[in-house]
Amino acid sequence: MPDTGPQGIAAWAAGLRPRNRLILCALLGALAGLGQAPWGLWPLTVVALAMLFALFTRAATWRRALWLGWAAGTGYFMLSLNWIVEPFLVDVARHGWMAPFALVGLSAGLGLFWAAGFALARAASGGAGGRAGGAVGRAAGGGAVAWVAALVLVEAGRTYLFTGFPWAQTGHVLIDTGWLFWASWGGALMLTAITLSAAAALWGALTGPRLPALLALAIIAALHGAGAALTPAPVVPSEAPVIRLVQPNAAQHLKWHPDHTRTFFERQIAFTSEPARQPAQQPAQQTAQTAPTSRPDLIVWPETAIPVLLDRAQPAFDAISSAAGGTPVILGVQRTQGLRYFNSLVMLDTSGKVAALYDKHHLVPFGEYIPFGDFFGRFGITAFSAQAGNGYSSGPGAQVIGLGDLGLALPLICYEGVFPQDVRAAPSRPDMLLLITNDAWFGTRSGPYQHLAQARLRSAEQGLPMIRVANTGVSAMIDAAGRVTAAIPLGQAGWLDAPLPPPLPPTMYARIGDGPAVALALLLLALSFLRNRFARRPDSD
Repeated sequence: MPDTGPQGIAAWAAGLRPRNRLILCALLGALAGLGQAPWGLWPLTVVALAMLFALFTRAATWRRALWLGWAAGTGYFMLSLNWIVEPFLVDVARHGWMAPFALVGLSAGLGLFWAAGFALARAASGGAGGRAGGAVGRAAGGGAVAWVAALVLVEAGRTYLFTGFPWAQTGHVLIDTGWLFWASWGGALMLTAITLSAAAALWGALTGPRLPALLALAIIAALHGAGAALTPAPVVPSEAPVIRLVQPNAAQHLKWHPDHTRTFFERQIAFTSEPARQPAQQPAQQTAQTAPTSRPDLIVWPETAIPVLLDRAQPAFDAISSAAGGTPVILGVQRTQGLRYFNSLVMLDTSGKVAALYDKHHLVPFGEYIPFGDFFGRFGITAFSAQAGNGYSSGPGAQVIGLGDLGLALPLICYEGVFPQDVRAAPSRPDMLLLITNDAWFGTRSGPYQHLAQARLRSAEQGLPMIRVANTGVSAMIDAAGRVTAAIPLGQAGWLDAPLPPPLPPTMYARIGDGPAVALALLLLALSFLRNRFARRPDSD
């Protein structure tokens, strides 16, 4: 009778025909993606990764491991990044044909990172020596250390290489758990290491050697409990400044339509001029500890909030300032400088004059600019979100802006909130993060929730609160531990007055960044290489 235990199942899977084995890996990768927001099924991620680790240990060569990793990564990103088709559906007649190519191409391309990680881990743990080397790797604990270290390294590469795209890292599945606390020590890469270690340890606990695996699982569980216990309790002082979040809910296909732009502008004006409400009257979920009863200290509109360019916007600014009643307003606007377009954020003072200006510097490839634009232009491929079609220019870099008595804010526009390096690039430590975005591009399913989750991660990494305002949602106030204290739900027009949580002292991650995690992963991988090399040497006797 065939063995139906974990080892028997792994042997059966490893014995499948190559094409069927790759299909199985792709399905397991997709199952692992269900840990991402909005599904949040992180135990499925751990189980699926454990099965992939089992298949990895049975890959006799690094080439076989590479194909397994590529198939698994492609399936994972196909599920996790399915929202990538949404921008192409805004103008279906023009761009709809590109949607399936974008999803498949992006997923297969990002899958190459997983392929590199699997291949590197197998080479480090024994695959470089062919079938015999693979056996050595399996004898040495299945290469768990090398597997975790290599995949942490490729996730670091995905963060920084080719302008970076760290969306849907495996560690992101832990954002809504007690493990989030440890991002303040090691960032997203530490969460990734915890997730992968849990998967490898789970497989070890099922198949052996059990004692080290059970010990590893106990440590990982203890990290969850300790993280939950060490996370500071939510505290919002009674004198905390009050921020008004304005969410117009302008659908992307209507946002720039001449028949609707005035409606959306007037909607934001109306929300800006509203008097403060008591908690029971709030138009959206309110979970903050204190409730404002007077005019807010700051009003924030989303990215590209007004339908005119900056140099023609003074009449609109006057109307906004009048509605704000003496309260400063921050909003997104497009501006030009010669032939160049910028995606910008401005702060209007109490008189409606521009008191601060920030130009987005980390632009979205194909969304805000076109790499190799002349080539792609021949096929009618232009930048989606830039009104001129040819794309935006990048600003000079990260900067902080003064908000008077509220302190210093680091402005981030949309995509910039995905990158830990963009937050750490601030010339000085701010008192808060300020992110404005137009998540209408991401649709109404997974994209906006994953973007919100990464905003929470940035706050937890830095120990800083975040004011997050999105055109269609989710607009939220996030405290310095990464908790949402108040929010306007996705797809709802409304406004919300929320107290600004205080910052925490600089975290370890704010001080050291990703460097130590990358160095440790490199060291562990090098030790795996050395261990394998010495294990394969014949006895000197």
